[in-house]
Amino acid sequence: MSARSVEVLPSDAALEFLDFGGDVARSPLQLFWRRLRQDRVALVSLGFIVFLIVIAIAAPLVVGALGLPGPDVQNLNLTDAFGSPLGPSLAHPFGVDPLGEDVMSRVIYGTRVALEVGIIGTLISTIIGVAVGMLAGFYRGVTDTLLSRLMDVVLSIPILLLGLGLAAACSVHGCAKGLIQPGLGTIIFIIALATWPYVARIVRGLVLSMREREFVEASRALGASNTRIMFREILPNLTAPIIVYASLLIPTNILFEAALSFLGVGIRPPTASWGQMIAAASPIFTTAWWYMVFPGAALVLTVLAFNLLGDGLQDALNPRNAR
Repeated sequence: MSARSVEVLPSDAALEFLDFGGDVARSPLQLFWRRLRQDRVALVSLGFIVFLIVIAIAAPLVVGALGLPGPDVQNLNLTDAFGSPLGPSLAHPFGVDPLGEDVMSRVIYGTRVALEVGIIGTLISTIIGVAVGMLAGFYRGVTDTLLSRLMDVVLSIPILLLGLGLAAACSVHGCAKGLIQPGLGTIIFIIALATWPYVARIVRGLVLSMREREFVEASRALGASNTRIMFREILPNLTAPIIVYASLLIPTNILFEAALSFLGVGIRPPTASWGQMIAAASPIFTTAWWYMVFPGAALVLTVLAFNLLGDGLQDALNPRNAR
């Protein structure tokens, strides 16, 4: 029998593997990590944020390891003959404030406040916004009209003025029969109350488009309930935009807390807050520049890191960026 040449054709899977650079063999999480690794700016920002989280969690250990006094330990001996605070030194790398409190120690503890407000406030507002947005976009009609008008009403209220009013009213005895206490809880409540409509509007628009897609119609034809369709079919497809928007909302909330503390209605002493420190440093900036520069730099770098990470997440989670 004569030998015949055999032509071997690649399978469909092999063709897809060749066409898309091997991405078909990877899970969505692997694809996301692969794209994120290519963005060095986002990776550096992620590393800085992880560093901040570690510093915030282990603040007492870090302060003790550096040999610094606690954030509320006052030492008037650390001022000069005119009562002005002493500048940076080996014992106090960031200098001290007019009360003799170590600035570096207060900056470290201020990281806790910034991350708690940014992350917890964003988490609460995101949960509320996702729930309201999904209900409005899925059911439409009267439900959509009522919830959309509620969003419009909340969005029409100046956020900063709302924060000033609520923080001032709740700063002494609390509000809502003691449920809202002065300090950190009040700030988180204000942030959640003021920012959830932004998330809700984005989710509503996405749900309006997804509820008409084929996979939703197929689930409905199979007898799936509305609750199952919303939480098992639509919600998983909203994960990427929700993560991206939440990561960009965190720095906004951190700045909001700093603004309220700067205006004197946010975090109160002796609790350390970057905004509060910047406000206290304003009158003495010409003689004690370090008191404003170091907490200001911490605030700027933290907000910048979250913004850059949000941009990186947006690129990494975008299917159009698949290579």
